[in-house]
Amino acid sequence: MSFQVTVQPSGRQFSCEPDETILNAAIRAGVGLPYGCKNGACSSCKGKLLDGSVTHGAHQDKALSANDEKLGISLFCVARPHSDVTIEAREVAGVGDFPIRKMPARIAKLEKVADDVIVMSLQLPASDRLQYLAGQYIEFMLRDGQRRSYSLANAPFKDELMTLHIRHMPGGLFTDTVFTTAKERDILRFEGPMGTFFLREDSNKPMILLASGTGFAPLKALIEQAVHNKSERMMTLYWGGRRPQDLYMDALCREWAAELPNFTYVPVVSDATAEDNWQGRSGFVHRAVIEDHPDLSGHQVYACGAPIVVESAQRDFIAQCNLPEDAFFADAFTSAADLLG
Repeated sequence: MSFQVTVQPSGRQFSCEPDETILNAAIRAGVGLPYGCKNGACSSCKGKLLDGSVTHGAHQDKALSANDEKLGISLFCVARPHSDVTIEAREVAGVGDFPIRKMPARIAKLEKVADDVIVMSLQLPASDRLQYLAGQYIEFMLRDGQRRSYSLANAPFKDELMTLHIRHMPGGLFTDTVFTTAKERDILRFEGPMGTFFLREDSNKPMILLASGTGFAPLKALIEQAVHNKSERMMTLYWGGRRPQDLYMDALCREWAAELPNFTYVPVVSDATAEDNWQGRSGFVHRAVIEDHPDLSGHQVYACGAPIVVESAQRDFIAQCNLPEDAFFADAFTSAADLLG
């Protein structure tokens, strides 16, 4: 027996199986609930449970606390209904425009751009293309049933090859393979597109693009898409890393800054050593934004990377810089492993 989910204030309805999460049911139905990690770690899909009852699966306390639950807050990516439910959530237009597909892809190229970062280029079957929005991600389906998510680093119009920026996580089920035994012409299977992190093209507000590490990947796609659209919106990219070599496409960013009149690039390094001879900005990358933009009331922010960076930026930009809550768009790079602490 399936249950009915009603979304307020839109009134949209969809069915949800008892063993299915509300978010997965919404995705299946093409209803655009906001989401990011899909595993209870990032809180992007949090909303109110107005009527009915649910059980929450494993999740991080910071994503949904016990007190949140008492107040009727729900984390839809881990919420399974026991009855018909009514929820309150902000819907994201455009997410359901493209179907989520399961597809094979062949590794066309593996390029090591830093000691711990590989750019993987994938080729889809002949005459087939994946439709997606700049900033979205795909999920690799591994043989043991586990999944690993990676943002697409190229804009949709540049889809001859799909590129991903993969950072090596020692001991990681997928990344160990990528850095050791994976080779060109290997076949991988994935599902996508996923996520509600993408360029909002219905606004002319200047954009702050905030990246840490490989969080640069989806922002690269956003920038490429904006340029392709001949957007005149001001874009400022703040890219943070521990050492200068963590900014593995620094030359490309400097090229954009030299060629695009509406683009500014601010690299920020937090732990440079004497041998780095770093002459640029230092410290936490989101603090550099605050120093340069004490008033963000007229901006949109797109933030991607380590959860601590994204969470700190969201908290401080809203509290200290007057950024409207609905002008902060984020993709925190979390995984199921994050649930273990």
